[in-house]
Amino acid sequence: MIDTAVGSSYGGKMLAPLGISEFTESVYRAMLGDHTLSVQQLAERLGSTEKRIRQALDQLAALSLLADDEPDGTLRAVGPAVGLSALLAQAESEMQERQRQIAATREAIAAIALEQERHTQRDNAMRLEGVDTVRGRIAQLADTVRSECLSLNPRSAQTPQAKSASAALNQQMIERGVQLRCVYQESYRNDPALVAYARWLTGIGGKLRTASTIPMLTIVYDREIALLPLDPTDSTRGAVEVRSAGVVAAVYALFEQIWAGAVPFGETAPVDANGLDPQAKQLIQLLADGQTDEMAARKLGVSLRTVRRMAAEFMDRLDARSRFQAGLEAGRRGWI
Repeated sequence: MIDTAVGSSYGGKMLAPLGISEFTESVYRAMLGDHTLSVQQLAERLGSTEKRIRQALDQLAALSLLADDEPDGTLRAVGPAVGLSALLAQAESEMQERQRQIAATREAIAAIALEQERHTQRDNAMRLEGVDTVRGRIAQLADTVRSECLSLNPRSAQTPQAKSASAALNQQMIERGVQLRCVYQESYRNDPALVAYARWLTGIGGKLRTASTIPMLTIVYDREIALLPLDPTDSTRGAVEVRSAGVVAAVYALFEQIWAGAVPFGETAPVDANGLDPQAKQLIQLLADGQTDEMAARKLGVSLRTVRRMAAEFMDRLDARSRFQAGLEAGRRGWI
């Protein structure tokens, strides 16, 4: 029977994670309680054989839990504050190394899966039907992107549902060190919710600029994958995932061109010598091109009422009788 004064402080099998069997633990605790016990006495106390006791002592010695520094040559159990703490530190170190190996293996598996996916879809376009399918794919790509994610965001695509779905993904990418650059449509400033989202995004490290017009919702990952809408006028229909190097390079170049002329978030849009900001100049260009008010409103991401108000102001300033004439006169004066 184990000495109760010693055994009561242990719960049995507590040292198994350190490589100590339940029986060997019993021998160790008995020796801690009475270091004078002989092999025969340990066998009698634990109801075991001397052979088994000696095997347990060998295991304790191998774990540096026994010392033979007694004057009479008897073995003494090394106190737990020293012996077990050393074993625990070793176990913790081994566990950390194991976790590191598991993390490295996980990354290797992800890399292999990504490479296999690239190999099978290298020059193919994958059709993604419906907004839920697209969002699911965006979540997968956000998890595997390595260095850069770019996006063009027309006002029509910036729904509360879209922002809610993208917020956590954007934060995770930024926390992993992925550079996030976004171009929003200038008209987003008319939506308090979008302004708040833009402030949050730039606050955690995202880079955001605004442009008066954006051709379509576009996302580019690591200059290797581009997501483009099936219908540029309705992003809810779905998207096409493109991996062709030539197409992705063209989309990337379009983004960089728009980014270069866009206004950094937080800065006021520049006004030229004629008192026109980029959005106003873009509207005049659309009028000069013969675009209808409806088409201009859609491209600028503003209401039809706003377009008509701005067009009326231009006609008055340019002394024009029609929107088209106003556009031509603006061109003649060098406004556009």
